[in-house]
Amino acid sequence: MKKLAKRITGKEWGMILITLLFTCCSVYLELEVPTYVSKITELLGTPGTELGDLWSPATKMMGLSFLAFLSSVTVGFFAARVAASYTAHLRSDIFNRVLDYSQTEIKRFSIPSLLTRTTNDITQIQMLFTMGLQVVTRGPIMAFWAIGKILGKSEYWIWAVVVAVIVNVLMTTVLMTLAFPKQSVIQKLTDKLNSITRESLTGIRVVRAYNAEEYQDKKFEEANDEVTQLNLFVSRLMAIMNPIMMAISSGLVLAIYWIGAYLINDASLTERLPLFSDMVVFMSYAMQVVMGFLLMGALFIVLPRTLVSAGRINQVLDLHSTIENPSHPQTANSSVKGQVEYRDVTFRYSNNSEAVVEHVSFKAEAGQTIAFIGSTGSGKSTLLKIISEIYVPEKGTVTIDGKLVSFIELGVGFNPELTGRENVYMNGAMLGFSTTEIDAMYDDIVDFAELHEFMNQKLKNYSSGMQVRLAFSVAIKAQGDILILDEVLAVGDEAFQRKCNDYFQERKKSGKTTSELV
Repeated sequence: MKKLAKRITGKEWGMILITLLFTCCSVYLELEVPTYVSKITELLGTPGTELGDLWSPATKMMGLSFLAFLSSVTVGFFAARVAASYTAHLRSDIFNRVLDYSQTEIKRFSIPSLLTRTTNDITQIQMLFTMGLQVVTRGPIMAFWAIGKILGKSEYWIWAVVVAVIVNVLMTTVLMTLAFPKQSVIQKLTDKLNSITRESLTGIRVVRAYNAEEYQDKKFEEANDEVTQLNLFVSRLMAIMNPIMMAISSGLVLAIYWIGAYLINDASLTERLPLFSDMVVFMSYAMQVVMGFLLMGALFIVLPRTLVSAGRINQVLDLHSTIENPSHPQTANSSVKGQVEYRDVTFRYSNNSEAVVEHVSFKAEAGQTIAFIGSTGSGKSTLLKIISEIYVPEKGTVTIDGKLVSFIELGVGFNPELTGRENVYMNGAMLGFSTTEIDAMYDDIVDFAELHEFMNQKLKNYSSGMQVRLAFSVAIKAQGDILILDEVLAVGDEAFQRKCNDYFQERKKSGKTTSELV
């Protein structure tokens, strides 16, 4: 939590301070109300008291209550504003950090886990801020301020409050001790459940093709049951907490009235009215003390899961990408534009795995077309992904000069629910083109893809070959000095492949470097 607290901005600290000031104001006003209740009680028990005598204390009591209400509303407003502001830039920090990750870092967490951390875990942090500023901070202020108010009253009443507070603290500690270890397990199981759900939805065609629905259902049900049982256990503990707290409050009320009855019975007639008035006031303050500790206990409802969420968020923020400078590639030769050089590069997917690329060195001069040919699993795609900075080599360096455009995965970012035309504009924007620029090149893209009659149909109705053709036609519009292509011979049918090869020949004549994988 300390690391996350350091990310609170100065403006947010200012709003937190305002929230605390209004909380103190609200508590003060609420604690002043019993004073006027006592005055009204004494006036009602005094012979000769008229209705007009009650207006002054009653009006003041109502005014204090209304001001306390306004203060509480203000606290709620600023608490919500702080929580929203903080979680907004925290979510942005996580997103930007993940964007800088290489595949190595992403595999450490998995995609479903990263999604959970940017959604569920952030929500837990937001809940802590909202609840903490509105409820938790109010608890100790109210409890200790009310204790100061009841000091000097009957020691028997004070002992009743002390016993109630001790029982409250013990029960809260026991319940939270049982619930806390389950929170981290719940988060891990939620990641697992999200992973299974994502796996089933993204691979739904494969599932149906192999009639594996029953297998996936069973797999999902097992993970779902685990999460459900643990959540049920924690929920039951929280459900026990409320009746216990109500029992403590009811017991305290009975104890105060029971003690008060004995004190009033033993007192003289002249002392009974002031003593009864003190009992009414003490009752109000005693309930404020208990309520204060109850509010502090609410922290333990949110804190366990929040601590787990904070730890998971810090894991993401503390992990720095192995890509040192992805936006500014190292220059191979300042006098040559479009040069790529491998120098003794070695790469493996994990520390214990075999090297996929080992001691590879080569130089691609500007204007050259380089093709990597090899069997499946020989490391062709890995070579290109290292150049594209998707992977970072274990040893050696890769230096490039010029703007790099990578088409390792054609169609990445295409939305199947949008039409071909809409996907052209969306991907054009992703490549950095304005709407006007896309308008100018749209006809050329459609002509190259040869999909004129299909551009107003949704992409999900395209065949895989049609999608690749459209993706390639959009991709070649991204002008770069160095072009990286994976499985270039798999782009569409034979006629379209010839058209692509003609494009590459024209590109080669222009003096630009192309790396192809076959």
